[in-house]
Amino acid sequence: MRLKLVPTQTSFDFFSRWRLWLGISGILMVVAFSSFILQGLNYGIDFRGGTTIRTQSETPIDVGAYRDRLQALELGDISITEVFDPGFGPDEHVAMIRIQAQDGEESVSAETVAAVEAELVEIAPNIQFLSVESVGPKVSGELIQTAIIAVALAIGAVLIYIWLRFEWQFALGAVAALVHDVILTIGIFSELQIKFDLAIIAALLTIVGYSLNDTVVVFDRVRENLRKYKKKPLKEVMNISINETLSRTVMTSVTTLLALISLFILGGDVIRGFVFAMIWGVIVGTYSSVFVASAILLYLGVKRDWSKPDNTAGNQFANVDA
Repeated sequence: MRLKLVPTQTSFDFFSRWRLWLGISGILMVVAFSSFILQGLNYGIDFRGGTTIRTQSETPIDVGAYRDRLQALELGDISITEVFDPGFGPDEHVAMIRIQAQDGEESVSAETVAAVEAELVEIAPNIQFLSVESVGPKVSGELIQTAIIAVALAIGAVLIYIWLRFEWQFALGAVAALVHDVILTIGIFSELQIKFDLAIIAALLTIVGYSLNDTVVVFDRVRENLRKYKKKPLKEVMNISINETLSRTVMTSVTTLLALISLFILGGDVIRGFVFAMIWGVIVGTYSSVFVASAILLYLGVKRDWSKPDNTAGNQFANVDA
């Protein structure tokens, strides 16, 4: 027997209250943007500056024990990750410890580094401190600018891709959905004050790709059905298309969420922020593919010109009253 989360044949009316869904999305975006303006983000070390200490020991690294020791120093945001490399020997255990810059200081002071080293020696007497590197506010500012440019370029590339593959109405709907997903994701991090670092930027770019994939699947079916049902109004054609792809959409989202929730619970603190962003992104990305991208396409209308004898020879879609 095959598992079916959604029946093969469904007939939900997704557009009976499409203006309401767009209104709710608009309100959520305003709340998210307002939180970002008023409260800001809880930037991690990548964006605030700090010091990275690279250690090596013969004994296995206990990240929890390292963190418990260093928390007593009250240094603020501390990130500890174990480094894995095929070239390491059986007695080479390497860790990266990142400590945020203290108030009014360009980097962590030598006294603070010495205190950190003293605490870690208590856990691993044979530990070696291979390097100490600092990231100042100037570099952190450049990272923020680069991250913004990366997200903007990704969304711009999507706009051009959808425009060329479909029509400009499809492109605007898809980009509106992506902007919706990015703003809501940044907003939830601002509202909950979850640490925001470069890993979250990677999550945002992944969310853009995931949401775009969902949207393109729906839009492909809409285009096929516009050619198949030449006399049906646009609203009915879009409802048919979303219902036909609903099983695939739900199954993809649920299986992705199962993996992400497992990582969130079992993956530890290092990747928890990234995984949380992905979980939130999958939820809002699935929602926006139907209730934002498709609703905007319905509002704009599309053009269908069936005067050409060959329906596969680059037909244009025509305005259809919805």
